[in-house]
Amino acid sequence: MTPHCRGYRRPTDRPRSRRTAISADRLAPTYRDIAGDFSSERYSSGRCAIFLGIDIGTSASKGALVRHDGVVVAKAERAHGVSTPHPGWVEHDAEAVWWADFRAITRELLAATDVGGLAGIGVSGIGPCLLPADAEGIPLRPAILYGVDTRSTREIADLNAELGADTVLARAGAPLTSQAVGPKWRWLARHEPHVADRTAKLLMASSFLVHRLTGRYVLDHHSASQCVPLYDLYRREWAADWCETVAPGLPLPELAWPTEVIGRVTERAAADTGLPAGLPVTTGTVDAWAEATSVGVREPGDAMIMYGTTMFLVQVLADPRPHPGLWGTCGVDPGMYTLAAGMATSGAVTDWLRRLFGEDYATLTEAAARVPAGSRGLLLLPYFAGERTPLFDPDARGMVAGLTTAHGRAELYRAALEGTAYGVRHNLEAMTEAGGRARRLIAVGGGTRGGLWTRIVSDITGLPQQLPAETIGACLGDARLAAEAAGVDTSAWNPVVDTVEPDAERAARYEPYYLHYRDLYRGTADIAHFLAAEQRGAEHPS
Repeated sequence: MTPHCRGYRRPTDRPRSRRTAISADRLAPTYRDIAGDFSSERYSSGRCAIFLGIDIGTSASKGALVRHDGVVVAKAERAHGVSTPHPGWVEHDAEAVWWADFRAITRELLAATDVGGLAGIGVSGIGPCLLPADAEGIPLRPAILYGVDTRSTREIADLNAELGADTVLARAGAPLTSQAVGPKWRWLARHEPHVADRTAKLLMASSFLVHRLTGRYVLDHHSASQCVPLYDLYRREWAADWCETVAPGLPLPELAWPTEVIGRVTERAAADTGLPAGLPVTTGTVDAWAEATSVGVREPGDAMIMYGTTMFLVQVLADPRPHPGLWGTCGVDPGMYTLAAGMATSGAVTDWLRRLFGEDYATLTEAAARVPAGSRGLLLLPYFAGERTPLFDPDARGMVAGLTTAHGRAELYRAALEGTAYGVRHNLEAMTEAGGRARRLIAVGGGTRGGLWTRIVSDITGLPQQLPAETIGACLGDARLAAEAAGVDTSAWNPVVDTVEPDAERAARYEPYYLHYRDLYRGTADIAHFLAAEQRGAEHPS
């Protein structure tokens, strides 16, 4: 049953803040209808409003039910994998992964609450992705995932030549890389024209779910801003001329903000999921930005470090600051901009070492904590799957320098943590070069558990990191956006409970290591590129 509590402010009474204000005229009649539902007597008995958030990740989907006061009522998770049919290809089956996970998680969570207490739902997912679908929203092929899918190298070069790399950066706010949707569409049109010709909808994980739930073909501004070069970051609209150049004739979705209610759960979706028909649905967004929302990263100078399979950073800006080594995007709120950075591996390297040593994380972390800063003279480049920002070098490779027979699993594991921390500092310095300055750093993700990794990052960057009470991730941010759209004041959600401070002595110890870390890539890049080519040759022997 739904927990009983006090303090729920109905939307009709809510203050109109910069962050949550929504134009009723813009959304009429949808928003007026939904607000009317919220202002009914459903909550007059003192029952809590409950908000549902569901996120589709690379290797798992997660969901949470959250009360209007920010208390997490229930959680659910489903693991899944990716498909890699060819080297450089990374895909998801939208029906078997995205929709199946959504339905399973929804039904599990609904069993934990009174359906009548649900007040809204928000969704997010990996992105930017490319899922071509027909006019009914039925997928025509598996979704091509974000920057980990590197099949469009040729198309990136072609579009840079056609549009001009500097011009793309200046207008779109980000360079053309494997993260961009435009080159992926060009690849699809070139290699699978039979699919491209039938495509009537360009979907991502979040917009696929929103379409299934509401029938609306809509994409949030943030996700659209990662569809480089199809979106004009400064005008905050589709770049019509470049859309016609890159994807002629492709119907593009309506644009809305993640803070907006975009529709309601249809009768058909209700029957398929168990959700109540008429439940308000927000626009959705990319998972990392939903995760930043979950910890209140919403003001200029706020920054999030997400410790996961890959390290991901999001910093909020007051205005666009394009940088050739970073992704510049819209934020989740109107008027918000962000710089984003993502490493190709981080937790993936520690997981590889865990499997290699046959140990669990707790044992390895405890052993690494006894090793002094610098891992007794080891330096690791964490480019085990190439590197994304700020290098954009898919042929970079991992390296361990200084290795001797005196080193063991503890030193290697700590060197991996330190190597990813050097990568974090490299990205933060790129953000500073662009004109961003992180004044508040918040750490999230599974890698924050145990404390060692966050301490190493603070020592190497020289910056404190705040730790929130709840690190469930993007699904909490989805619920928070749904709550804000319903008029709930979420300023007290997910408070900071601890702060990791840098240690001056260890920070000084790390300084020469970081400088050599930067030199090590520059000095060995040609060797790494040769070895990457050899590896591709081994995968496809003549």
